[in-house]
Amino acid sequence: MISESDSSNSNGDAPIHHSKADELCNLADEKKKKGSISNESFENLEAILASPSLKKKEIRKIWKNLILICLAFVGNFTAFNGASALQSSLNSDEGLGTASLSIIYATLIISAMFLPTYVINWLGCKWTIVVAICGYVTYPLANFYPHWGTLITSSIFVGLSAAPLWSAKCTYLTTAAKRYALLTDDTTDAVVNRFFGIFFLFFQSTQIIGNLISSFVLSADSTENLEFPSCYDKTFIEQNCGKNDCQGDLSAARIQFNSSECPVTDLNSSGPSDSTIYTLMGIYTAIGFCGALVMAVGVDNIKVRDQETRGPFALLIATFKHMKDKRQLLLIPITMYSGFEQAFLTGDFTRSFVTCPLGVNWVGFVLICYGACDAVFSLLVGGLEKFTGRKLLFTGAALINIGLIITFQVWTPYPDQVALFFILPALWGLADAVWQTQLNAFYGVLFLTNQEASFANYRLWESLGFVIAFAYQNFICVSAKLWVLFSVVVVGMALYYYVEYQERKKIPEKERNGKKSPIPVENGGYLDSRSSVKTMDNRITSI
Repeated sequence: MISESDSSNSNGDAPIHHSKADELCNLADEKKKKGSISNESFENLEAILASPSLKKKEIRKIWKNLILICLAFVGNFTAFNGASALQSSLNSDEGLGTASLSIIYATLIISAMFLPTYVINWLGCKWTIVVAICGYVTYPLANFYPHWGTLITSSIFVGLSAAPLWSAKCTYLTTAAKRYALLTDDTTDAVVNRFFGIFFLFFQSTQIIGNLISSFVLSADSTENLEFPSCYDKTFIEQNCGKNDCQGDLSAARIQFNSSECPVTDLNSSGPSDSTIYTLMGIYTAIGFCGALVMAVGVDNIKVRDQETRGPFALLIATFKHMKDKRQLLLIPITMYSGFEQAFLTGDFTRSFVTCPLGVNWVGFVLICYGACDAVFSLLVGGLEKFTGRKLLFTGAALINIGLIITFQVWTPYPDQVALFFILPALWGLADAVWQTQLNAFYGVLFLTNQEASFANYRLWESLGFVIAFAYQNFICVSAKLWVLFSVVVVGMALYYYVEYQERKKIPEKERNGKKSPIPVENGGYLDSRSSVKTMDNRITSI
């Protein structure tokens, strides 16, 4: 097997400098003496370094695995995101749909504390992802018969699958990124941003594919469903939609305001037919299983040589111990905001600003704009960060969200304002791309020597944001939810700026002036994450 550090230099497309190759071989020598790698793996490393053809082969293997993992996630989350985006509209009775989403993230908090290490050590990264995708597929299956017993049970399966799925994916991507960074003499921070940008380009495309499928399937009953309403009841929209949606019964309100002269818009009087729902969920289920098949057949496994032997509560203890770090405490609000803002779009915006004034069949078309902007900017933001820095990107995302929150407070979603139904979620997607890519990367760089506990905290607080947002979704008006979003993002950004300021103060004066100087260990990850090569060598992996 090839160690995490050693394998870094076998998968890149830039020439290796002799000094870099010597450093890598020296690292391999040290590990060989310690018994952490075998003679066979050391010989393989020397052979790869010495042979351009082997280097190219390894490069192709890394890119093949990266792309196939991305495609597997596309299949999985096309199905899951497509089904979950419709929950507040299709399964609104007694709040079943949003309750199921809340259960998912509540279960995720628990599973993140206990399951990832054991499942990955038991199954390996590849098969962990395969099994977890199968757990996700139960969600569209449950929507064939959406009741509390079926949908809540499938939500528990999804929540239990989520933490191992994302942990295994992160292990795969960060390992490849560190190998690539070593080979090209680039910073790990930059390569992680690039790889995660590629991944999130694929991942966010699921919003486009899943919502495109739902839109056409739900609109198939009549071509009129593909037309914006030309006649609508202003009083109905002003009292029941947008910021004034207080989670009342929209069907009853439609009956109250319905008239023969100008009927209230809906896909049909009782919602989509059962056959339409079965067709949609059948498509989602098939796509999800295809994602599992791609992963099972096409991706090479990563084998963990030095398995962890921690007790069942070790990560839980480490997670709470990590909160002694003041920086982690200060990042809690902005991390929770990541969950709040995603929950608002999928739970509240889709119901109050789309389904209410237009009809459920328009949810997918509107979210396509959100997903497209999210996907494209996820790819671009990794490169932009090298020129703009994190603070400018975070500031831009926060200003966009604040501007949209204020807009939602004053905008009444009349159907004749066609452009706004697509522009506003597109801007929200642009901001979300920053939160998803840069907040992940910031945790990895800031807490370089304690990444597992730090990412457990990230999952914990983001998931708690989801849970809270979905839990109160059926009890307060949209206007109040917008003020909650506003408060959390303002407080979160203020504390984030303080963290950046404190970390900046640790930079030696010579480093600020562009001159190299020794970097303190506790700040090394923040300044130059290439140090991760020597400080994070606890796992021995090979592809």
